[in-house]
This record gives sequence, C-alpha cells and structure tokens, in this order.
Amino acid sequence: MSAQSTSSAAPARGNALALAAYVALALVAIFLAATLKFDGYILNILMQAATYTLAVFGLSVVLGLCGQINLAQAAFFGIGAYAVGLGTTDAHMPFWLCLGLGMLVSLIAGAALGASTLRLGGHYLAMVTISFQQILTLVMINAISFTHGPDGVRDIPRPQLFSGQQSYLAFCVAVLAVVGYLVWRLADTRLGRAMRAVRDNELAAGVAGIDVYRTKVTAFALCALLGGLGGGLFAGGFAYVSPDQFSFAESVVFLTMSLLGGVASPIGSAIGTGLLILIPEWLRFLKSVPGLYLAIYGLAVILIVAFMPDGIWGFVSKFFDRERPAPAPGAPLTLAPDDSGGANVLVTDKLSKHFGGLKAVDEVDIAVARGKVHALIGPNGSGKTTTLNVLSGLYSATSGSVSLDGRDITRLPAHKRTEAGLGRTFQNIRLFRTMTALENVVIGAERPGNKLIEGSSRAALEARAMAALDFVGLASRANELVTAFSYGHQRLIEIARALAANPTLLLLDEPAAGLNSTEKQSLHNLLERIAAFGLTILIIDHDMTLVSNAASHITVLNFGRRIADGESMAVLRHPDVVTAYLGAE
Repeated sequence: MSAQSTSSAAPARGNALALAAYVALALVAIFLAATLKFDGYILNILMQAATYTLAVFGLSVVLGLCGQINLAQAAFFGIGAYAVGLGTTDAHMPFWLCLGLGMLVSLIAGAALGASTLRLGGHYLAMVTISFQQILTLVMINAISFTHGPDGVRDIPRPQLFSGQQSYLAFCVAVLAVVGYLVWRLADTRLGRAMRAVRDNELAAGVAGIDVYRTKVTAFALCALLGGLGGGLFAGGFAYVSPDQFSFAESVVFLTMSLLGGVASPIGSAIGTGLLILIPEWLRFLKSVPGLYLAIYGLAVILIVAFMPDGIWGFVSKFFDRERPAPAPGAPLTLAPDDSGGANVLVTDKLSKHFGGLKAVDEVDIAVARGKVHALIGPNGSGKTTTLNVLSGLYSATSGSVSLDGRDITRLPAHKRTEAGLGRTFQNIRLFRTMTALENVVIGAERPGNKLIEGSSRAALEARAMAALDFVGLASRANELVTAFSYGHQRLIEIARALAANPTLLLLDEPAAGLNSTEKQSLHNLLERIAAFGLTILIIDHDMTLVSNAASHITVLNFGRRIADGESMAVLRHPDVVTAYLGAE
C-alpha cells in the first residue's frame, strides 16, 4: 500500500469511529428519553432543551460558520410554532404538514430577509434583524383574528404516533441527533468551506470563486429553517404558544446559548443551551432573595464568556485537538490553462476607474500575451493595484472593457471572473486564518470551472491541494493553521491556493513585498517554475531586479495613465520611465 493511501485511510477510519460513537450515543439518548420515567416538570425542561437546541444549531450555521449576526432567531422559531399551532387547531391540518409548512415559511422568510439585508453587514444587519423580530412580535400580538393575540393558541395536538409526552420527547431527541450530525458535517462540505471562507475573509473568498452573497443568504436561510423546525416541535411539545415566548428577549437568549457553549460547533450549541436552561433551575433556591438570583445568573454567564471567548466547547476541545499528519503528496502539480482564446490572454481597452474627480486608472490599454510573464509597474500611487482590482472584479470599471481569452468580463462579479479563469494574490496577504494550509488550498482547487477537478471527490481535491503545497515546498506542514506560518510562507500558501485553481491568468500583486533577499530569490525561482508550465502571469512589484529577471514584457503606469509598454529592458531604459521613478533633474 502506498504512503498516500495509508495516510488517507487513517482519517477515514477515524471518521468512521467517530460516526459510530455518535450513533451509539444518540441511540442511548433516544432510548433513555423514551423509557425513563420523568415527572412532568423534568419532561418540560428536557423538551425545552431539545427544541431550543435546534434553533441554536441554526446560529451555529449563520454565525459560527458564516460569521453573520442574526438577532431574529426567536421570530423564525415563532413562525414554526404558530404554523403548527394555527394549522392543527384552526385549519385542522395534519401535524406533519403544518411542521413542513412552518419550516418552509421560515426558510422563505430567512432567505428574503437575508437577500434584502446581507449586503449591509455589521451593525446594520443586526439592526434590521432586530426590527424584523419586533415587527413579527407586534403582528403576533395585534393580529387577533389570525394569531389569537396575547391569549395565544391552546390545545395544540401532537402526531398520533407520538401522542404521549415521553414518546414525543424521544422523537425530538432523534430529530436533534440527526440535525446535529448534519450541522457537524456541514463544515467539511463545499458549502461549509465556502461559509468559513466568507467568515474569515470575504475578498479572498470572492477571488477564490465563491459567490459571497449567495453563500450568506444560504446560511441565513438554513438558520431560519432550523429555527422553524425547533419552533414547530416546541408547539407540539407544550401544546400552547403565545407571543411572549418569541420576543426579542428570546432571540438574545438563543444568541447567548450559542456564544456560551461555542458558536462554531453544534456540540457547543447543545452545551450552551443545556446550561442556560439548567442554571436558573440550579439557582431556584435564591429566588426568595430579590435580585440575587438574576445577579448570580448574569455573573456566571459573563464570567464564562469573558474567560472562554470560544465558548465552553471551544475551550475544552483545545485539550483534545491533535494535529493530523499531513497527507503524502501524490502526483506532481499540473497546470492546463485554456489556450483557445488567441495570442493574448488579457486585453483591456481604454480601461478607466474614477473615484469622484480622481482618475486612478485613466484609459489604460494592456495586452498580456499567452504563456508570458507580463509586469505592470509604476511609482507609488500610479494606479497599479487599482488596475488589478478592476481586472479581478473587486472594483467596477468606470469605462472601457476587459477581455479574458476573448470573452468580455467587464461586468462580471469577482467570483464569475475566477470561474472564467482569473486567479490572483493580494499585496496584503488574505488567507482564511481559522483554517489549515490544506483547507485554504482546497478552496482554491474546487473553484467552478477548474477542468482538472470539477466533479471530483474530496480525495481528489486534497490531492490537488497537496500537489500545489508540495510545489511551493510546504506539503509537510499542510495540516497546520496558517497563522503558524511565517509571513513569507503565508505568501507561498496564497500562491499555492491560486495555482490549485488552474487559472488561465494569474495576477500577482506585489508578491515580493515584505520578503527578505533569500525569500525573494526563492520567489524568483518559483515564478520561473510556474512560467515553465506555460501559465500566463501579470505581476505587480517594486523590486526591479525581480521584475527585469522574471518579466519579458512591461507596462508602466504613472498617475493612472500608461507611459510605456514593450520589451522589458527597453522599457526600463525609457526616459519617461526613468523620470517617473527618479524625477526630472
């Protein structure tokens, strides 16, 4: 057996054992919920914990994985609860149909709210979700003819198969186990990696081929869906719902549960929910002293959050985390850029980008020949990085056009340009900082349009990523977090991520910035090896030695305009170029 198959088999065995342990634990929990005799009070506490945890799982997706705030989870919880309550009592529909409708309405409401607000982000997003929560609460209270107003909905029936409270609790625990597993596995799927990338760095995610906006909306919709599921089961469990159960205060409770246990993990969500439900019960003996109960309760939550910023599970899991051995590199890296678009890979025609009255890029024409290294140089403030940002779709062009392999990409967003074959790195390194080097490069490898990978398995993605890391000399450290690498090595990881995507054109934005002389020499050797594949490169850098050695063609900008273009040494001796860099006598 090869080293590669051995190293890939070990994680597979570990995953199988973890799944077996999880299934065994879930079956034990379901059996205990169905057979142990609890009094009504304990059953209510367990029912609340199970249904609340489902809603908090939703926050693990939208906040833990995707980094988007949601302060309206109680609203989606309420939508699911009222769908079951009103559907079964007023419309006399089957419980399962009402539960499905509640989840569907929550999903649509979450997607609509996300689609209309997620471009805002930050505190604006928080304000909009709070407003949605408050509006829905007011509707529940005041639309008396529909929602029954403050009196709520009573005598909500359960499905016949789980009509008893004990059997219904066992059913809720089973749903909790299934959903918990799916949320746990989500992080290692393509969608989960996209969410994590968006959370860590939206710009880098976009140029890696991820549709940032759609990923955010999907995360928000999934969060709302799980809120609706939890709310629907809550209504069946307690047979009564009213507006005060789904107020803004409950959204804060859900958020606190998520942060308390560890927002990035469903295990943390379960721990935080259990604790926040149990702590008040443990402190019941203090309720005779006015204010003391709430003070101790609040202090306990504050202390946990302050001293365990990653939550309880995040703190505990550090003691169990063991770095997996890096997979052995397989076949060497291959690059097969598309060569069907003619002699020039990239052509710009009178490309301009204005910021008000500032013409950062002013009618610039560039033609990058296929299979060549083309440099774009100029003094500070000449418009080089702005040009790259317009080329990669981070900025919209004020006028002019950009063509890649004969295709007009002027109006395409960043992720669509990446899909078309554009890859880039950044002057200020942009990596996904909570991920390993391997995970960073896997995201590059699975870009849409990568004909060497598209439709392949996770093993093929990892093999491609390992080949790219091996190409830059970092394969042995593939499973280390990128924050553990030096600045120079982080830049190599960023280049490896771009190479794994098999781009048609690679844009390098000052790759030598911050590197020492040894690292610059290594970078020069790396560029030569990349160029040997026939990959077309457009590079920006201030290191004239690197530029003159690596590039066969140079375009020079000054004050946003092109002042020279041609063969490297001739351009560097051009009087206008000398003047731009050194100034007139």
